[in-house]
Amino acid sequence: MAKRKRSNSKRKKRRTHVPVVDPEGVPRSLVIKSGATGPTLTTLVRDFRRIMEPYTAIKLKERKSNKLKDFVHIAGQFKVSHLILFSRTEGGSTNLRVARLARGPTISFRVTSYALAKDVLKLQKNPRSPGSEFKTPPLVVLNGFGDDKKEVKLMVTMLQNMFPTIDVRKMRLSEARRVVLFNRDRETGEIEMRHYAIHVRAMGVSKSVKSILQANLPDLHAYSDISEFVLRASGASESDVEDAGESMVTVPTRTNKKRKIKQSASEQPQTEHRSIRLAELGPRLTLQLVKITEGLCGGEVLHHEHKVKSAVEVAAQLKRLELKMARRKEQEENVKRKQEAKSGQGDEEDDDDEDADNEDEDEDGLEMEMDGEIDDEEEEETDAEESEDDVEEGMEEDMEPENESENEDE
Repeated sequence: MAKRKRSNSKRKKRRTHVPVVDPEGVPRSLVIKSGATGPTLTTLVRDFRRIMEPYTAIKLKERKSNKLKDFVHIAGQFKVSHLILFSRTEGGSTNLRVARLARGPTISFRVTSYALAKDVLKLQKNPRSPGSEFKTPPLVVLNGFGDDKKEVKLMVTMLQNMFPTIDVRKMRLSEARRVVLFNRDRETGEIEMRHYAIHVRAMGVSKSVKSILQANLPDLHAYSDISEFVLRASGASESDVEDAGESMVTVPTRTNKKRKIKQSASEQPQTEHRSIRLAELGPRLTLQLVKITEGLCGGEVLHHEHKVKSAVEVAAQLKRLELKMARRKEQEENVKRKQEAKSGQGDEEDDDDEDADNEDEDEDGLEMEMDGEIDDEEEEETDAEESEDDVEEGMEEDMEPENESENEDE
């Protein structure tokens, strides 16, 4: 049998590689630490960056010499919208500040307790290592934020705007891989933050069958037949076989792309029931609101959880605010007036320079004319002298023949 000759031509790429388009208007964040922090808080910052993926700087490295203005300065270049800052006081308490760039407001929390992601995974019986869950942003669930208070509404707006919005018409179910839960206790005001991964499991079958359906090949060396492996769970609990109806969803049946089943138009697509399970990824945080300020990590205090201002103090604060606004307006007018005066002086200086240039040109012209007149007078004088010399020589020549003729006569 003749061997098939190999062609020397290169293989042509027939796949179309879609370039990754960076979406516009997506909130981006910087999670940083400030001041003297220990290794535990550094790990917490790293875990919190995993929550904010993929629109955050996951490999950001801070230095001790870095200050807040350094991060604010580079935030505009990378279109960063939120700044999340962890710090620790001298007493050992941990604080969390969430600021909206570039002018605020800023919400300050006290972290009453927290647990790292590695500690959360240690508590689980069968922890699952995360895979592609962090390629898409998480869903945000807020519970207990239904009060009509201004500070609660501001917290809701801030927490929602930290993550991208969801368009139900364009979103695919495969993009819902994680969920972030904020649960607020209305009595104490504490906010519990949890981070989960969403898993979809087969419903109505035992764990043994689930492991087979999910393509996780079990260890069958101790069984003579696969029926023994399936029937060994006869004494399993009801929770292993059936799930609650609240966590059930209906999804289309998965089909092999190479073997597509032809269906008529009248037939409905095949569907199956799946159960949704949440697996905690960590970290855990328990937050307590401290205050809300107007500016970026500073400015007027809009709300304070532990200090209540009287009517006199509120009036004084409003008066200071009015004076501040008036002073700012006056400064803007002064700057504008100075710029106009400076531009007017620049025009006058330009006119003076032009006049001086014109005077210099006139003086140069007069000097050139005077030099020309002097040169003409010198040329006339030299011509006159030459003409006088010529006349004298001519007179001498005229006198010489007469003398010769007189001598000849003699």
